[in-house]
Parts: sequence; C-alpha cells; structure tokens
Amino acid sequence: MPAARRGRPGYDQRQILEIAVQVFIEHGYDATSVASLAERLGLSKSALYHHYASKERLLELALDEAMGSLEAVLREPGATAGSAGDRLEYVLRGAVRVLVDKLAYVTLLLRVRGNSDVERAALQRRRGFDDQITDMVRAAQAEGTVRADVGAAVATRLLFGMVNSIVEWYRPGGPEGAEALADDVLTIALDGLRTR
Repeated sequence: MPAARRGRPGYDQRQILEIAVQVFIEHGYDATSVASLAERLGLSKSALYHHYASKERLLELALDEAMGSLEAVLREPGATAGSAGDRLEYVLRGAVRVLVDKLAYVTLLLRVRGNSDVERAALQRRRGFDDQITDMVRAAQAEGTVRADVGAAVATRLLFGMVNSIVEWYRPGGPEGAEALADDVLTIALDGLRTR
C-alpha cells in the first residue's frame, strides 16, 4: 500500500477511472466499497464523489470503454468489406488489438456476472457483439472459407474463448506485441477452421 500523501492528490477523471478498474479487478466490483476506492486514491469520499457520482458510474464507464472499443472494430472498413473470411480475420485481429490496448478494461468486462443493471447492459452488448461474429462465421461457412462442420455459434465461442484468455496471461511490455500476438491467435484459431 502506498504511503499516505500530504495534500490532495492531483488525479484527473481518467486516472481515477484507471485506478478504479484496477481495484475492481483485484477485489471484485461487489467487494469494492467507495471508501476503499477513496483510500487507494488517497482521496476523501467526498472528493471522489466530486469526480464521479457513484461507484456504479465508474463501472459503467469502464465497461463502455471495453465494449465500445470492441464494437468499433465491427464498424472499421476491414470488418465491413471483402469476403466473410477476410472480415472475420480482420475482426479477430482487431479484438486482439483491443485486448492488448485496453487490457484492464476488457479484463473487467470479462469478469462481470450480471449482478447489476450496468453489468446486465454490458452483458447484453457482449451478446450482440457475439451474434455479429456468429453471423460473420456463418457467412464465411457459406462462402466456403471456413469449415461448416462446426456450428457457427460454437465456433464463435471457441474463437473468443481463445482471444479472451489473453487477459489471463498477457503482460504488456513482453516479447510479443499486439500484431504478433494476433498473428499467433489467427494461425491457431483459423487454421483449425479453414477448409482444406
């Protein structure tokens, strides 16, 4: 635990959100109190409330950061043009990039269980994202670029099970950056799905 600081720490809203995400990951959202957040930040509860109306608002913003980044990949040109197989590959690569770039936020997203309205809304968005990927897998199966003997929904779950596992072991600054990691994921994931 850091030593207490004299005076009021000069955190901006972004820094507070980033620290809150770390505390939510370490202790779980439900087990984290506003008092423990304020203590970690070296702020009073009232100073924390000056920046954010509630702990739930911090969670909402964090989950929106993760989901918004993933959803943005689906709107990029590489995800909307070309063959379904190419689009699927692009989205998987983009999802890996988001995980690396927003590691803490996506880690938090993957740990929510639907215990609040905010969590349920994030889970609903995740289902919508998964549904779009499943449609992409189905289209790639129809065009013959990925094997059709695996159900599209199952393939999506398996692909994103692999991608999402990155949050458990990836450490920034390691030997592999986002692009190399995406290459590895695509090699393992898509070679198993591609038609021979």
